[in-house]
Amino acid sequence: MRRLGRVIHVLIAHLAVLTASAFAQTVTVDATPGHEVNRFRPLYALGSTVDRVPSNATDVFFRPDQIQKVLSAGWGVISYRQNTDLFVQAWHWNPLGTWSDPAGKGYFTGDANPTSEMIRHSYGYSLPHRGFTRNGGSEFDGYSRLDDGDEESYWKSNPYLTKAFTGEDDSLHPQWVVIALDKKKDVNAIRIRWAEPYARDFQVQYWVGDGDAMDEQDKGAWRTFPSGSVSEARGGDSTLNLAPSPISTKFVRVLMTQSSDTCDTHGSADHRNCVGYTIRELYLGTTDEKGVFKDLIQHSPDQKQTLTLCSSVDPWHEPSDLYVAPDRMESGDQPGFDLFFTSGITRGLPAIVPVAMLYSTPEDAAAQMTYIKKRGYPVSYIEMGEEPDGQYMLPEDYATLYLQFADALHRVDPKYKLGGPVFQGVSEDIKAWPDAQGRTSWLGRFLDHLKSHGRIQDLAFMSFEHYPYDGCETPWQNLYQEPELITHIMKVWRDDGLPPGTPLLDTETNAHGGEASVDIFGALWLADSFGGFLSAGGQSTHYYHDLSYSPPHPACANSWGTYHLFMVDDHYQIQQPTSQYFATQLITQEWAQPVDAENVQYLASSDVKDDQGHVLVTAYALHRPDGQWALMLINKDHDRSHPLRVLFQNAEGRKEAFFAGKVAEITFGREQYQWHPDRKKGYAEPDGPPKSFVVDGEAAATYNLPAASVTVLRGRVH
Repeated sequence: MRRLGRVIHVLIAHLAVLTASAFAQTVTVDATPGHEVNRFRPLYALGSTVDRVPSNATDVFFRPDQIQKVLSAGWGVISYRQNTDLFVQAWHWNPLGTWSDPAGKGYFTGDANPTSEMIRHSYGYSLPHRGFTRNGGSEFDGYSRLDDGDEESYWKSNPYLTKAFTGEDDSLHPQWVVIALDKKKDVNAIRIRWAEPYARDFQVQYWVGDGDAMDEQDKGAWRTFPSGSVSEARGGDSTLNLAPSPISTKFVRVLMTQSSDTCDTHGSADHRNCVGYTIRELYLGTTDEKGVFKDLIQHSPDQKQTLTLCSSVDPWHEPSDLYVAPDRMESGDQPGFDLFFTSGITRGLPAIVPVAMLYSTPEDAAAQMTYIKKRGYPVSYIEMGEEPDGQYMLPEDYATLYLQFADALHRVDPKYKLGGPVFQGVSEDIKAWPDAQGRTSWLGRFLDHLKSHGRIQDLAFMSFEHYPYDGCETPWQNLYQEPELITHIMKVWRDDGLPPGTPLLDTETNAHGGEASVDIFGALWLADSFGGFLSAGGQSTHYYHDLSYSPPHPACANSWGTYHLFMVDDHYQIQQPTSQYFATQLITQEWAQPVDAENVQYLASSDVKDDQGHVLVTAYALHRPDGQWALMLINKDHDRSHPLRVLFQNAEGRKEAFFAGKVAEITFGREQYQWHPDRKKGYAEPDGPPKSFVVDGEAAATYNLPAASVTVLRGRVH
């Protein structure tokens, strides 16, 4: 009878499992020993960021009471973002320093020696020799000197890209300017008003192909105009007849390969003034049979000018170029390093810090890190520059700057871990104009440059940003794209030739999309993206950003809610948490064990799909230091809940296991949080917190995932 009772008990248990299977789908965790996909310490893998803020917001954001609210989210390591590069500005990380010209202008080097005065604020200086109307960062401010209508102003290329600093022939780092017309137009003539130094050898080219010359650089090619090759030029003001008959094109490039090496208006005392290329004004159009030139370019000292772009910009500037205005990020404050490191926002952990590179000097970068070292502030990694792809810099140019700056920084400390290229958020491989071998992969060519110079060891990590969505609206269906987007781009970087073992750092990420980011959408995306990044073997990923500043995008009617954990009032004081604050706490406090010890991650999969094949439930499994298993589940079904079984498989022992005993269940979804858009006055009601309760775990147990929710299950497995 006892044996019969045991058989009946087993049959009942199996029947319960089968009954549950009839109405519940399954999440399966591959818990096979040796199959772990990542090992990470949450304090170092789950981080956040600090970025530039309006000059009148810094003191409020860094107030102790505000910092404490930020820290309550639970993020770890901070990645300090370098914003002045995006706006073609020189960064005075230390307001104290020296100018290269004794007259008090030129190339600025911050003071490397700490004083009793702490650095609370630092600002950018607009570069007077810029050739960008706008680039990846400067969409609304600034303008190019190439067509500003002022023939006394001029664009000048970066002297650090010349033989005097690269040690390589200038033809290996050609500099260029591009004129981007609003549409295809007939062109057969160009007028270039050169300054000193001018190009002795250059080519004038037009773009052919289906793609955009700047943003789809592998979908077309540059062709030199029939009379567009010029050698032994003498500068001055010259008009070139480029073709016997006009050619229709939208983009024209002037490619410069040899300089006159004569000195610009800043004099001969500094050799940097006497290398590179300089143009005062560009004119493009047609000449008629009588030789009358018709200019197609709009010349204006603002964003109304015809769009021009350039290969680089000379970082020469002067005190009057300081750009500070309240309530503007692009004219705002890069919080001072002393304030940053002593405020508490770093959690006492080593920070990832940047050096300005695209519009700076190796000497200034070395001084910055010397200052930080003398202060004794802990640094884990140094990022080199910011988003060179968004500023159309060629990979070889970025690489040669990288090596010059690496030399300067390693003279300060040979143990510094340097990395980049700090790509802006992309979902596919970044393409550059084909080189002589036809190679178009930006990262592949950057890596090849380091390898060919025997310097690949100087890349201690590869960093990028992840912003998966474009446009003002972010439809709910976009959620189905994560985590494939983040895992795919990480595979792309590896396929480009990133050496095995080189850590991948996502140093800035969030889901652009206006109100969607602070609605429940933002919470689900955050959990899915961070879980996906770690599943793909990434080392650390960083939420953008700790300081709750999010200006309205002038082109978007609903953009007040993007990129932050809290809504703030008109004086930048925290008012209420957003959905991503609660998602952050689920990730950092409930899923990962918030201790300085390894959490081990295993792959988890679900069979919950809709009629179109979209995976509606994604899952991320951790074996925590306390011995518990934690499963983070994202239900992307906006309208329906889903009951699930959870199965742990050990392929080695062909065993199946389940949660057993008491299981903590913490869920956050539309039932706990509803966003009400109202531009700057938008608010949530209800506004959390997550719902927490305890359930019994067993083989037949099902766990109900509410519609549009993030849920963490945590308990023992038997």
